[in-house]
Amino acid sequence: MLHRPLGQSGLTVSAIGYGCMGLDFGYARKVSPKEGIALIRAAVERGVTFFDTAEVYGPWSNEAMVGEALEPFNGEVTIATKFGFDIDPDSGAMRGTDSRPEQIRRVCEASLKRLRVETLDVFYQHRVDPKVPIEDVAGTVRDLIAEGKVRHFGMSEPGAATLRRAHAVQPVSMLQNEYSLWTRQIETNGILDACTELGVGLVPYSPLGKGFLAGSIANVDDIAQGDFRATLPRFQADAIANNIKLIDLVKSIAEQHDATPAQIALAWLLAKAPFIVPIPGTTKLRRLEENLGAADIVLTQQDIADIEALLATVTVEGARYTPQSEAATGL
Repeated sequence: MLHRPLGQSGLTVSAIGYGCMGLDFGYARKVSPKEGIALIRAAVERGVTFFDTAEVYGPWSNEAMVGEALEPFNGEVTIATKFGFDIDPDSGAMRGTDSRPEQIRRVCEASLKRLRVETLDVFYQHRVDPKVPIEDVAGTVRDLIAEGKVRHFGMSEPGAATLRRAHAVQPVSMLQNEYSLWTRQIETNGILDACTELGVGLVPYSPLGKGFLAGSIANVDDIAQGDFRATLPRFQADAIANNIKLIDLVKSIAEQHDATPAQIALAWLLAKAPFIVPIPGTTKLRRLEENLGAADIVLTQQDIADIEALLATVTVEGARYTPQSEAATGL
């Protein structure tokens, strides 16, 4: 497995990480803790050193699974987790955002226990809390770093101006944002430019378009009941019928490189900038191995230009999120 630096943070990780959310949260197919632990350890055996989780996944169960799985590899891998939501302690229901300093500290202590570590490698603000000045958030994480409880400060889906304000208080090591062949807003909204300028690593989540770019969804019948994708505009029947044209293009590109569509989608991200580390998730070993194979595919700048010229011939239908969820990003 190749490695690359996450911006100027001093942190170097595997070129492809592993997003653990889908093991037991969000999607209809969930694996048992035993299966999830085995898959995470299989990823380590294949060279993955960067794992992503959050307290809200489950909630709490995903962190516990990741913590048990990676405890034998403490010091050899990097674990990123997140704060920023108000979660009912009894029901686990989401009650909005909460990045008050005292809440950040509470989440930090709980995550340390569940992940079975003495220091959180990466602590992301999951979503910007409009009720709390970002300077207070960054200052709190700065203090946690000084106390040895956190190593790196990260942010997820902020606006470019908010990123810059936070970075001025405590350098942001990495930023997590949805980025893929069919979700490219960061190329025009200032986020990619800010990461380049500030030396912030970029961690694309949903780099395979929540499975769509891997060719696993041909119609709405492929989305099981209870799967959160069923609520997203981009996964409604009319949108899928239109967007399937994008898959056909990606398949044609993949054939030219003796690769799969998923591998091309990941290799495209890796070729966009040297500080990008995508974190695809999966519940299947064969898909894990397929995804990791993307690190061996080298796309030239001409390849990138050709791919993007083809992509420009298809208009993606449907927003990536519901209006309510989209309103919580870019703040």
